[in-house]
Amino acid sequence: MALDPEAEQLRALLESLALRPLDQMTVEEARAAAEGLAALQGEPEDVAETRDIVVPGPGGDLPVRAYLPARPDAARPDAAGPDVPGAGQRPLIVYFHGGGWVIGSIELLERPCRAIANATGAVVASVDYRLAPEHKFPAAVEDAYAATGWLAEHAGDFGADPGRVVVAGDSAGGNLAAVTAILARDRGGPSPQGQVLFCPVTATPTHSQFASYTEAAEGYMLTRSDMDWFWGHYTRSPADDDDPLAAPLNTPDLSGLPPALVIVAGYDPLRDEGLAYGRRLEEAGVDVTVRSFDGQMHDFFRAMGAVDSATRHAINDIDAFISTIRT
Repeated sequence: MALDPEAEQLRALLESLALRPLDQMTVEEARAAAEGLAALQGEPEDVAETRDIVVPGPGGDLPVRAYLPARPDAARPDAAGPDVPGAGQRPLIVYFHGGGWVIGSIELLERPCRAIANATGAVVASVDYRLAPEHKFPAAVEDAYAATGWLAEHAGDFGADPGRVVVAGDSAGGNLAAVTAILARDRGGPSPQGQVLFCPVTATPTHSQFASYTEAAEGYMLTRSDMDWFWGHYTRSPADDDDPLAAPLNTPDLSGLPPALVIVAGYDPLRDEGLAYGRRLEEAGVDVTVRSFDGQMHDFFRAMGAVDSATRHAINDIDAFISTIRT
């Protein structure tokens, strides 16, 4: 299948910017370049309220921005308005941004998180976890797990239901959401009721045998060399590549995990590992929905203003998934 017309236009735009490859940038330059692309997301939607808070993490306080949706979802009998503290009716989505564990921020995912909150009627809490290489694996994992536990415990403070917590993220954030769900199972809580994995990293690129790493190695937003660069900054040594907390596809047993929505893009080096993770979950008896956007590039969510149609379809899929999460 060819690239969707919007994706083709986005690729042409990115090529016109003539950005240097990541492996020719410093970490600081890569972070600045990523933040500079936020304009591709279009105008942010209004929400009822945003709250900037800090939650305790293993290495210090973690910034979190919570988005309370603009409308009380009257179509859902179990929903309450955003101005009802402690009503405990809305789902709570704990969101982890992408960026290869090295780049990205709350600000870079501001527009997508607002859109998800409004579409789903959920409170979206976006977590700014520690980044590599200053804080290598497993710092981001432990931050994600700690933030999820605190936010689940304090869900009522946002008018959300602690029994309707979903972990979610894009790319490396999808990796953190998947691993958080595994840790919650293995450590006895908290207990998310769902996981949304958008173009997730589930395996290491080292000696990857996935066809998508060859088919989409160059020219489609994320490249194989980018993934090598990210992993090189994230992990402490090649031994971390085998750790299930870095590469959840290595987890021996995926049973007992919460229902999952796995979204992949056709022109993405990570496509096949996302599909493989979905199959592994299904084989383990987990309720899984896999949605493939065959004509899109990696993490198209972060360019939602340029690929509006596909992004809206993906948000609708997230909404449909969230609506199934019940206490």
